[in-house]
Amino acid sequence: MSSLIRSLKHFAMTSQLMEHQLDQIEQEYGINLGRDQKNLAEKDPAYYPQIEQEIRTEAARMASHYETFYSLEKTIKGLISDTMESAEGQNWWVGSRIPPDIRSKAGERQQTEIDSGITPRSYEPIDFCTFGELGEIIKKNWDIFGSIFSSIKAVERVMANLNTLRGPIAHCSPLAGDEVIRLQLSVKDWFRLME
Repeated sequence: MSSLIRSLKHFAMTSQLMEHQLDQIEQEYGINLGRDQKNLAEKDPAYYPQIEQEIRTEAARMASHYETFYSLEKTIKGLISDTMESAEGQNWWVGSRIPPDIRSKAGERQQTEIDSGITPRSYEPIDFCTFGELGEIIKKNWDIFGSIFSSIKAVERVMANLNTLRGPIAHCSPLAGDEVIRLQLSVKDWFRLME
């Protein structure tokens, strides 16, 4: 039986290595070998194929960076909301802890979305804050967040790096190789702040 288990493990590891190598070939040569049928089925079959292959390849490379940043930004917003609610109660957003200009700008963005008639992305005002404003909320409330993070200057630096990296990701520009590494390091830096 252990021989069968070893063989299965070997097969699984070999398959994973082959998949990884095929991913690298697709990325390096900008081709799609059609291995991800689920992903292809989700795209508009009438119009998506009309987009240049080079653009689609670039988009596929950028997708993981978008996913990373999306997840991190949602995590940061959740941390801020949970921490503020624990300290100030459910109505923390309307208290004196949120700078009036941030509350006002977020309210304007929320109202613009309501006025456009589209489905609101959220009913939580923090979801209408820019990334820079999230950093300002943390800094303004350092008496609360100081027990979570190791240094206010470190928070400022990491948030500034992330804000800079957010630009190309949010505005459909490719990240250079060094910036991909910088994004990975900045995400690690963010979580290291809480150690």
